[in-house]
Amino acid sequence: MNKAQESTQPTPAAMNGAETNLPLVESSQILKLVNDYLDNLPYDRKPMSLYEPIRYVLSLGGKRIRPVLMLLAYNMFRSNPESILSSACALETYHNYTLLHDDLMDNADLRRGKPTVHRRWDANTAILSGDSMLVLAYERIAQCRQDKLPEVLALFTETALQIGEGQQYDMDFEQRTDVSEEEYIEMIRLKTSVLLACATKMGALLADASPEDADRLYRFGEQMGLAFQLQDDYLDVYGDTRVFGKAIGGDITSNKKTYMLINAMNLANESQRKELMDWITATEFDREEKIKAVTRLYNEIGIDKLAQERIAYYFDESRKHLDAVSLPEDRKQQLRRYAAEMMHRQY
Repeated sequence: MNKAQESTQPTPAAMNGAETNLPLVESSQILKLVNDYLDNLPYDRKPMSLYEPIRYVLSLGGKRIRPVLMLLAYNMFRSNPESILSSACALETYHNYTLLHDDLMDNADLRRGKPTVHRRWDANTAILSGDSMLVLAYERIAQCRQDKLPEVLALFTETALQIGEGQQYDMDFEQRTDVSEEEYIEMIRLKTSVLLACATKMGALLADASPEDADRLYRFGEQMGLAFQLQDDYLDVYGDTRVFGKAIGGDITSNKKTYMLINAMNLANESQRKELMDWITATEFDREEKIKAVTRLYNEIGIDKLAQERIAYYFDESRKHLDAVSLPEDRKQQLRRYAAEMMHRQY
């Protein structure tokens, strides 16, 4: 047994239920634990040309939502979230692997304001370093408690397969003009929500939560993920560029099938639909003019209010699942507060 595995073995007392009399770790402290862990990961293997892009990607920062959610879920039941940092950061490694490949598929120039891997290096490096990140994610997951490893690996593997399925649906939708709202919600559930759900459930599993509470936390993460992605759609149109961190309107200029566009097409009257189609099918256009025109149409059709209502719906659903977790309310406060902060973000 290695030291990482030994340190996370539960004590007999811990197996009897949640440690409800111990203090919770604040989300800001959890985030610091995650960032410090990622910043100090050793990359001792060769060649460095394979591993340097991995270090680079993980150094670009980000909100670290997935590992923070996992550690907060664990900390609801146990007092030592630092003991599962490796597995939590495995989810961040995996998430950034998907972003690295997404950037390549989208031919994106920037990620968090810095050149993407295929721009700084090349496409072949992006593919191979990304593949290695996937393997590293599995290696880091495997450092969890060995008695929990089969269950944790099964959850992670199913999640990874679902995310690939969601990405494929997203690519398929690019060629279609008849994507329904239901299809879109399922796509973002697979592509985005299931990893948040995996994070909260994995934290619960490693903390010896009951199967019922682990499933409740999965549903909490899943519904939060839907609200989170719909909020991304909304902010891409209505966000403040200075806060959002990138130019707004990217989804509009690329005709991305978002909740906004799908519902605009479904709810538009004849003249509005014609104008929308004119912009969607235009091969040459002024970027700012297109963004302004489509945003005006969204406002006329009421898409802004519709999106806000749907975001609030999924957020409310997530809270119901957290409410149902069989712990005292004070044990849920850190996770509840973090979720609220996520939904009040402007970026």
